[in-house]
Amino acid sequence: MNEFQGFPSGGRVEYTSIPNAFFSSLLPQITDMAELKTTLHIIAVLYIKKGAPRFVTYSELLSNISLMAGLKSLGGQPEIVLKNALKLASGRGTLICIPVSSAFAGESQNEDIYLLNTEADRAAAEKIRNGDFKLDGLKVREAAPVQAEPLPDIYTLYEQNIGMLTPIIADELKDAEKTYSADWIRDAIKESALHNKRSIKYILKILENWSVEGRSDGTYQRDIKKSDPDKYIKGKYGHIVQR
Repeated sequence: MNEFQGFPSGGRVEYTSIPNAFFSSLLPQITDMAELKTTLHIIAVLYIKKGAPRFVTYSELLSNISLMAGLKSLGGQPEIVLKNALKLASGRGTLICIPVSSAFAGESQNEDIYLLNTEADRAAAEKIRNGDFKLDGLKVREAAPVQAEPLPDIYTLYEQNIGMLTPIIADELKDAEKTYSADWIRDAIKESALHNKRSIKYILKILENWSVEGRSDGTYQRDIKKSDPDKYIKGKYGHIVQR
C-alpha cells in the first residue's frame, strides 16, 4: 500500500460539500465499504456538476479509474462490486436510480442515472419519470412487466390446503372440472380451508350452491368471517356432506 503524502497546502486545496445528515444519520447505517466509497464518490462528482438536475450515469462511474481502483481493492470483480454498492445505496434511500436508455451509434442501450436523494432531486426525478422533463440523449425505460406466478392447479391446491390427494378424490376433482371452471374450484377449495371443513364433499357442496344461488353477494371473498361455516351442511342435502 502506497503511503498517502498528505493534502496540498494553501489555495490549491479543493473541498467537496457533504451534507451534515450524511455524518449524523447515514454514515452510522453504512456497513459495506463499497457502498461507502461509491456514495462519497458520487457526492463529490455531483458537487462539481453544472446545471439541474445533477446526476451521474452508471457508465460514468464504471469508467472512473479512481473509483474502480478503490472497489477493486475490496476484492471481487469491480463491476459487480459497483452494481451491488449502487443497489445498496439506492435501497437505503441515499440515491435515486432512474433506468433510462441512450442512443449510441444508432442503437439503444440501457443505462441508469443516479441523483442524490434531496427534496429538489426527488421532484426532478418525478418529472423525469413522468416525461415532464427531458434529458438530452436519454429516455426513461419502461419498467419490465412483472411475470405473474402461475396459479397452482386444483390438485396441487387441494393437497396444499385440504389433505392427501387419493385416486378417488382426484377423480372427484376431475369430474368437477367438467362442470365448473378452474377458478370456481380453486375458490371453493380456499373457502373450504378457511372454514376448516377440509373434505371433497364440502368443496363439491360449495360448488353446487354457487351454481344454484350464484356468487353475486361476494361473501366468499369479502365477508368470509361473517358467513356461516355450516351453511353448506345445512338443508336438504346436508347429511351427505357430513358423512
